[in-house]
Amino acid sequence: MQPEFWHDRWDRNQIGFHLQEVNPYLTRWWPSLEVAQGSRVLVPLCGKSLDLSWLAAQGYEVLGVELTQTAVEQFFGEQKVMPTIRQHGAFKVYEAGPVSILCGDILELSAADVADCSAVYDRAAMIAFPDDMRAAYARHLTQVLPMGCKGLLITLDYDQSQMKGPPFSVPHAEVESLLSPAWSLEVVEQPDVLNQEWKFLKGGVTRLVERVYRLKKTCTP
Repeated sequence: MQPEFWHDRWDRNQIGFHLQEVNPYLTRWWPSLEVAQGSRVLVPLCGKSLDLSWLAAQGYEVLGVELTQTAVEQFFGEQKVMPTIRQHGAFKVYEAGPVSILCGDILELSAADVADCSAVYDRAAMIAFPDDMRAAYARHLTQVLPMGCKGLLITLDYDQSQMKGPPFSVPHAEVESLLSPAWSLEVVEQPDVLNQEWKFLKGGVTRLVERVYRLKKTCTP
């Protein structure tokens, strides 16, 4: 999957993956992580998610990473704030208040870029990548994020033969393979949400589980 795919989706406003509200799993489970206020939270493939603003409102510094400039510009435009813009290595950095978004390829992130991140919130990244890119993404984040980093991961689990991604199916066994043993994993919720997702129903999917994990990086890979 090439970057042009996502650029085209944003340019055509084909962004059904964008939620018009704060993700309920985030509001329900984030407090249980006990991440200290003032900590920095990494949000991979953040788009223009309202989750960024929610995290900022809870007292966190937020570091989003987004491939598509259109999404970044729309986020700040819809929040009615004017970001400062600067270049930092491979990234164009947009900053306003507690929210910073790095516009560029997340695989270009360095350990120095995320050295002060105490937590990570992945609602959209793991399920956005096909198999080979997903493995590279998980490996890279594991390498660059600091020890003790906590987080929430939200995945989808369905029969991939019934419908093409993205979003892609990432079964529990694959999550374990991608993240263990560097990360401790705890499934905190896994409802079948098929009846709430018309796109999957229309596509012929017969089972759709959203799985929510609590994470903590416990050892180096």
